[in-house]
Amino acid sequence: MPPSPVPSKVPSPSDDDIARAQRGDVDAFERLYRAHVGRVNALCIRLTAGQGADELLQDVFVRVWEKLPSFRGESALGTWVHRLAVNVFLLSRRGEQRREARVVAAEYLDEPGVEAVQVLVRDDPDARMDLERAIALLPPGARAAFVLHDIEGYKHEEIAEMQGVAAATVRAHLHRARKMLMEELDR
Repeated sequence: MPPSPVPSKVPSPSDDDIARAQRGDVDAFERLYRAHVGRVNALCIRLTAGQGADELLQDVFVRVWEKLPSFRGESALGTWVHRLAVNVFLLSRRGEQRREARVVAAEYLDEPGVEAVQVLVRDDPDARMDLERAIALLPPGARAAFVLHDIEGYKHEEIAEMQGVAAATVRAHLHRARKMLMEELDR
């Protein structure tokens, strides 16, 4: 397994590194890992609110190693890795939801939402830290919708397709997330 995330600046891997890693070259894969681990780690932390982010990061790069031979270069490698990370998170979340559904009564699984409200955060480091803490407090569905839509830029329909839910459900989760964030940030 590749080493832990390193904060230093790493040069972008070349197309040759990608081709070599696709053929199983561990050194080339390590260069790919180092080039993408920072962004993927940040995404994992946001999606999991820090709970299990290391495990998710490891799962993502195991999946990258397994799926790299199928990478066709139709998009940038970073885009492909990012999308793979989102898919790994959603698959693990679906498994958790199925396990929880056996234990938790249906009335506690989800609350209906209303139309979206925009959240504004100033360019202030303290405000950004408050926002990160507030995001971590969100329920998993609301947190995923907020991170994928408002931070990562996915459309409602894309998120709905990834999660296997209706776009209206994504909008409801997003509204709930924004409402909860506004309440938390107003404290």
